[in-house]
Amino acid sequence: MDEERVKRSLARIAHEIAEQAPDGERVAFVGIQRRGVELAERLAAITAEFNDYQPITGSIDITFYRDDIDTRPPTLAYEQPVVRSSRIPFDVNGATIVLVDDVLQTGRTIRAAIEALFDYGRPAAVRLAVLVDRGHRELPIRPDFVGKNVPTARSEKIIVHLVEMDGVDEVLLEKT
Repeated sequence: MDEERVKRSLARIAHEIAEQAPDGERVAFVGIQRRGVELAERLAAITAEFNDYQPITGSIDITFYRDDIDTRPPTLAYEQPVVRSSRIPFDVNGATIVLVDDVLQTGRTIRAAIEALFDYGRPAAVRLAVLVDRGHRELPIRPDFVGKNVPTARSEKIIVHLVEMDGVDEVLLEKT
């Protein structure tokens, strides 16, 4: 996906989120650290362009909620996980939350994010928006909003670059 396709995908996702929200319902976007945070900010900005409110955004770090810390390859086992901050500047109780991530694969990151989110309260609903869904699910998790479905081999890798972090918007498929 080039810059234009990323932009169009995010605009479409934002419109779908607005269309599915009941009248008057305000949604909050929570990005999963790292690239999900930037995508959540963009989705909120796009949504604000055609709504009468500015959606609230937040970020969530899932480091301590992951279920794979002990199963990492030996080369990574000695590396300490990088812990980033979570920022939820609103009351989660009763809110409609759109969790945002760049790539959905096994579903384990999303499971961890939901668990972390529930430590802040009990939302009315949690929706999932991803830029890329590559399949290979290990848990029964399905996105509500998808920029692009990209079926891949397990040996392939999806790499997302965002202008805020990498200087360019693009999604690449790396064959290993």
